Amino acid sequence: MVKKSLFILVSFFLILVSCSQDENLNETNDSFQMNQEPLTARQVNDIINSFNSNGTKFYWKNVTIHTLWSAIKIGNNLATVGYGTSSTDFEKSNTSTHQTQQQNLLQLISKSEEKSISEILVYQSEHLKLFDVKITKPQTLELLRKNKNVRYVEPADYKYFSYENSGNSDGYQVFSSSGCGYSSATLSSLDFTTVTPNARVPWSFYKHNIPAAWNLATGSGVGIGIVDTGLSPQQSLMNGSFNSGLSSGRYVQKYGTYVDSIWPWSTTTDGVNDLCSHGTSMASVATAPRNSVGLPVGVAYNSNLISYRASSDVVLNGYHEQRGVEQAFTALGNRTDVKIISMSMGHIFSVGRIEDGVRYANNRGKLIFCAGGTSTSFTNFVGVIFPAWMPETVAVTGIKEASTYQKCDVCHTGSEIDFTIMMQRAGSNNTVPVLSYYNNQADYVGGSSVATATTAGIAALVWAKNPTWTKSQVLTKMKQASQFYPTKNSQFGHGIINALTAVQ
Repeated sequence: MVKKSLFILVSFFLILVSCSQDENLNETNDSFQMNQEPLTARQVNDIINSFNSNGTKFYWKNVTIHTLWSAIKIGNNLATVGYGTSSTDFEKSNTSTHQTQQQNLLQLISKSEEKSISEILVYQSEHLKLFDVKITKPQTLELLRKNKNVRYVEPADYKYFSYENSGNSDGYQVFSSSGCGYSSATLSSLDFTTVTPNARVPWSFYKHNIPAAWNLATGSGVGIGIVDTGLSPQQSLMNGSFNSGLSSGRYVQKYGTYVDSIWPWSTTTDGVNDLCSHGTSMASVATAPRNSVGLPVGVAYNSNLISYRASSDVVLNGYHEQRGVEQAFTALGNRTDVKIISMSMGHIFSVGRIEDGVRYANNRGKLIFCAGGTSTSFTNFVGVIFPAWMPETVAVTGIKEASTYQKCDVCHTGSEIDFTIMMQRAGSNNTVPVLSYYNNQADYVGGSSVATATTAGIAALVWAKNPTWTKSQVLTKMKQASQFYPTKNSQFGHGIINALTAVQ
């Protein structure tokens, strides 16, 4: 349970930084001196940390060419170029000139790098105005930054967390399995209530009046997309028995966009199956069937589930994880049967390709819920993580069981938070019962991860009750059914949602 409560960023390895304010200010000088040696990964991380420790969100656009070049060089010389005539011009379908824009930029890079386009081009998005290229020269970056058709240039494979934890002998083991584990737990009888036909309702559901809301809506007809680590092939209730007990007439579909390879040019995904457990837990709390075998039920137990294995764990720390998330969002954005997207993963700084993917799905009417962040208590200074801080997402965090608002031991808070879910018990510190990775077994899961998936399930109940509504109407009703409405709390957003009020 302790392992499960350490879910999403920022993880165990983030350290407080010693960068001075002067070093941070130096990043505003974008000149590049020839013969400068590239920065080390430690130095690049210290610059990133200096922004976060000062309460400033980190974007690669705010660093010098020297820092950007160094990060790209460290990350296999791979860069992402987002192009378009403005910050909102990121969809290929919105203009007929995207091919010309891309070709002109590729020719510019090709000439500067003195290599053919086929030698430098690694990937181009099907739907978004972005591509990945190999860049070795800082002069190329200067040309791109000055080009009016370039929205951003970023390192595509800079593994912040790997470098941050490189001095810890246990670092790689911890990092590589962040948020993962195959444990099961014997649920305390105090943490659930058994309802027909023999399903266990988590204690936290009653704190939000979810069981009462089931008299009016159970999520039928609403598709929830879970962007995470996939689904366990061993948990039958999330596979062949998805329609069982009082859950019927719905479907579960599984896709994979994550490529398990150190080579950026690899394109073969490693499948749809969860090799972490986190994705199974999130799908469970949102959509697990109201079963007859004595296991936890999900919030929207009659909703459809579309699961994407987009990452190996919850820390979006490398090229294939970030590209996997981008592709999952665009794919879900293009589905008319998906109304809600939930992602309990993220990063401590902005990733342009993920930002574009989120906005692409948002433009197609998807209601997007993202985790506000979960980590050990000494790293909570980072605040709300990316992409939960984006205005196109709904940010969620977790709180303790109490009459007053107290964030959970590992949860992040901040002004970007929209809703809170009670997910940590006052006495035992137990979290929320969910299905285990293994069949016929249960587990506990905590943090802003479970809070996010729970909120996505509540949204599905509201949308099922009002199938003709837009996402704005659904979100407004959820806000109106929350404790702080119409005033938004500076740390906990609109507060605890009353699901029954939301569906009435």
